[in-house]
Amino acid sequence: MADDATRSRKAAITPGAWQEARALIYAHRKRLSLGLVLLLVNRVAGFVLPASPKWLIDRVIGQHRPELLLPLALATGAATLVQAVTGFGLSQILGVAAQRAITDMRRTVQAYVLRLPVSYFDSTKSGILISRIMTDAEGIRNLVGTGLVQLIGGLLTGAVALVVLFVLNWRLTAIAILILACFGAGMALAFTKLRPLFRERGKINAEVTGRLGETLGGIRIVKAYHAERSERLVFTRGANTLFRNIAATMTGISSVGSFATIIIGAIGILMILEGGRSVLAGAMTLGDLFMYGIFVGLVAMPLINIASIGTQITEAFAGLDRIREIRKLVTEDSEDGARAALDDVRGDIVFEDVSFAYVPGKDVLKRVSFQAPPGSTTALVGSSGAGKSTLIGLVLAFNRPSAGRIVVDGRDLATIRLAEYRRQLGVVLQDNFLFDGTIAENIAFARPHATREEIEAAARIAHCDDFVRRFDKGYDTVVGERGVKLSGGERQRVSIARAILADPRILILDEATSSLDSESEAAIQDGLRTLRRGRTTFVIAHRLSTIRSADQILVMEGGEIVERGTHSELLAKHGRYRQLYDKQYHFEQDLFINPGEDFTPEPEAPAVATPVTPPTRL
Repeated sequence: MADDATRSRKAAITPGAWQEARALIYAHRKRLSLGLVLLLVNRVAGFVLPASPKWLIDRVIGQHRPELLLPLALATGAATLVQAVTGFGLSQILGVAAQRAITDMRRTVQAYVLRLPVSYFDSTKSGILISRIMTDAEGIRNLVGTGLVQLIGGLLTGAVALVVLFVLNWRLTAIAILILACFGAGMALAFTKLRPLFRERGKINAEVTGRLGETLGGIRIVKAYHAERSERLVFTRGANTLFRNIAATMTGISSVGSFATIIIGAIGILMILEGGRSVLAGAMTLGDLFMYGIFVGLVAMPLINIASIGTQITEAFAGLDRIREIRKLVTEDSEDGARAALDDVRGDIVFEDVSFAYVPGKDVLKRVSFQAPPGSTTALVGSSGAGKSTLIGLVLAFNRPSAGRIVVDGRDLATIRLAEYRRQLGVVLQDNFLFDGTIAENIAFARPHATREEIEAAARIAHCDDFVRRFDKGYDTVVGERGVKLSGGERQRVSIARAILADPRILILDEATSSLDSESEAAIQDGLRTLRRGRTTFVIAHRLSTIRSADQILVMEGGEIVERGTHSELLAKHGRYRQLYDKQYHFEQDLFINPGEDFTPEPEAPAVATPVTPPTRL
C-alpha cells in the first residue's frame, strides 16, 4: 500500500490538470499567439549580436576591412532596439493576459465554492478554500503569461542555434548534444521528485493559513483562556512543516542549478580542447570559435531556464489539479436547470414523514410530519441534540431529506429551483454574522440597492436607530470584523433589521433575542411582531416564555416530535413540555429571586399561596 501511495504521489500531471491547462491556453490563445510572434522576432533579433564577433574578427580585423564597422554597428544597434521594443511589448501583452487569467480563475473558483453545499463547509477549513481561490490561481500566470511562451521560444531559439552549431563544427556539436542530453535527463528526474513537493506545499500552506485564521478570528477566546502559548505551538509546528517542504524544494532546485553549472563547465572544457584543436588545424577560424561559444550558450540557456520555468509550470499544474478537485464536487444547485421556476411563495410548509441522517444509518430526524400554514408561527423546543437545528437546516434547504419530502405551497421542495426558493427566506440567528462594513451595508445585505430611507425605516422597526444615532458617523459607522465594535444586543438588532428589509415570506428565528438584556428585549418586541406578521415563521427557543404566542409548538426529543400544540394546550397535558417549562421557570426564579443566597419570606407575607406568573419577555 505504501508503494502504491508513493507511486500515486509521483504520478504524472493528471488528465484533469491538462484539461484545465488546455482550456486556459485556448481562452487566451490570441494574446499568447501575439506574444509568441513577438518573442520569435525578439529571438531572431537576438541572433545578430552573437553573430557579430565572427564578422568583427574574421572580416573587419582579419581582412582589414574598416568600411564594415559602421554597417556592423548599425545592424547590432537596430537588432538591440528591436529586442528592447518587442521585450517591452511582450511583458505588457502577456503580463496583462496572465493577470486577467488569474482574476478570472479566482472569480470562477470563488463562485463555484459558494455553490457547494453547507455540509462541505462544515468539514473544510476556510483557510484551505482561501488558498484554493487565491494562491492556487496565482500559479497559472506561468501558463498564460511569459513562462510558457518563453519556454517555447527558448526551445525554438535553441533549435536554430543548434543548426548553426552543426554548420560550424559537427563533431564538437555532437559531443555537446550528448552532454546536454544528460542534463535534460537529470532535470526530468528532478521534476518527478519536485512535483509532489509542490502539491504538498499547497496543502500545508492551506492548513497553516486556516488555523491562523481561526486563531485570529477567535482571539478573545484565546486570550480569555490564556491559550496564546498553545496556539503559538500549533502555528510553529505548521510553519516548520511548511519550512521543511520549502527547504526540500529549494534543495532540489539548487541541485538542478548546480548540475547546470557542471554541464556548462563541461561544454567549456570541450570547447577549449576540441575547439582549440580545430582552430589550430584550420578547420575553424577564430571568429567561428567565438561565435560557436555564444551559440552554445543559446542552446544551453533554454535548458537552464527549464529548471526555473519548468518548476513554475509544474507548480501551476499542481494548483490546477487542486482547483480541479474542487470543481469535481457536485454543487447544491446543479440540478436547478431541470427544476421548475418558483413564483411568489405563500409559505405553506409541510413535512411528510421526513427523516434525515448525516451519517448513513444514524437518523437525526425520524419520520417527522407537521404543517406550518401560511403566516403561522411554529416554535421548536426540546433538549440539546433533539434535532431542532437539523429541521431548520432542511427548511433552509441546506440539506435534503434522506426519506420523505418537504412540500412548499403544494410542491416538493426538491423540484424547486434553489436560488429562487432562498430568495424567499429570512434568517435571524443566535450568533449573527456581520461583515466588516458599515451598519447600513449590513442591514442592506439582502437588498444591496435599497435606498437609505428604506434602510433607516427597517432599522427603526428593529430599534437600531436608538444606538446608531449615538455614533459619530451614524449608519456609515464601520462595525469591524464580525461586528466586533457592536455589543451582542446591537448586532442582534442589526440582524433583525436586515431580515425586515429583506421582506421574506419564510422567516427563521434561532434564539433571536438571546443576546439581549430584558430592557433591550422588551424594546424590540414590536419589531419582532412586525417581522413575523404575515410570514411563515419558525422559531427555535430555549426560553419558553418567548414562544407563548406561537400558533403551534413542536416538542422534539431524539429526532421525533413527541408533543405538539399551543402553549396552554401543552401545559395542560402535563407532558414533556410541562417538564421543560417548570424546570426553566424554577431556574429563572432562582436567578431573579434567589441569586446565590437563601431567601426567607418576610414575616408579613400572606399565608395563602398566590400563583406566580413567570416574567413575559415576548
